Amino acid sequence: MSAKSNKYKSWREKLENPVPGLPKVVDVPAKWQKQMGGKKILVPTPMLVDERIRKVPNKKLITTGQIRKDLAKQFKADSTCPMTLGIFLRISSETAEEDRCMGKKRITPYWRVIKDDGSLNPKFPGGVKAQAQKLKKEGHKIAVGKSKTKLKVKDFDKAL
Repeated sequence: MSAKSNKYKSWREKLENPVPGLPKVVDVPAKWQKQMGGKKILVPTPMLVDERIRKVPNKKLITTGQIRKDLAKQFKADSTCPMTLGIFLRISSETAEEDRCMGKKRITPYWRVIKDDGSLNPKFPGGVKAQAQKLKKEGHKIAVGKSKTKLKVKDFDKAL
């Protein structure tokens, strides 16, 4: 089905369509507080996540944990929901690639987002190999992790 069909939305539509009731800060049940990172958790919007990624300069990196902390602080929450952040990172990255295919030069630099341990994100467009290529172009060194299938940015903490 095409992106213009009523059944499916383009990635851009998913990014820009406001999700009813979001962003919002919600109370976390006591039994989940340790796992979720506090008593109050932010459920962001895709645009908030995209806007944060756009602020990462060339040759710099940001971790998913940093994004969660930055957004939580902005909304006076203890943490940001890791599940929605992951979904919205995917929407942001797919929108960027959709934009690239349409000839746009300035796209969201999603490839600069790495996991907290420095590893690359297999859910980004093209998987870890494509992310590694983009990072190498910006001067980052990529190493194979302990599992030998996980790619990581070498000395990533120096680029945060």
